Amino acid sequence: MQRVCFLLKVRADRLAEYRARHAAVWPEMLDALTAAGWHNYSLFLRDDGLLVGYLETPDFAAAQAAMAATDVNARWQAEMAEFFEGLGDGRGPDEAMRPLAEVFHLA
Repeated sequence: MQRVCFLLKVRADRLAEYRARHAAVWPEMLDALTAAGWHNYSLFLRDDGLLVGYLETPDFAAAQAAMAATDVNARWQAEMAEFFEGLGDGRGPDEAMRPLAEVFHLA
């Protein structure tokens, strides 16, 4: 199982709404993530907007591609893009995720 961690930055003026949106993620989005192989997926949000994402998947590239092929992901990413800093180049949040290099793991 591949462990993936990534960082994004949520705009300070949108933190409360971002939290609220993730308290009520669309059921079809949750189903799509599960079907695409996203497991043990968590988002952690610091008060300054730093977002840390973590997930486990057999193949991250395949999991991303499976999500990119769904209509629900396109709709979700379009709605979520306005919450993030640094996405002015037309990429969605899912396209801006760059995994961090794992340097230590204690199992």
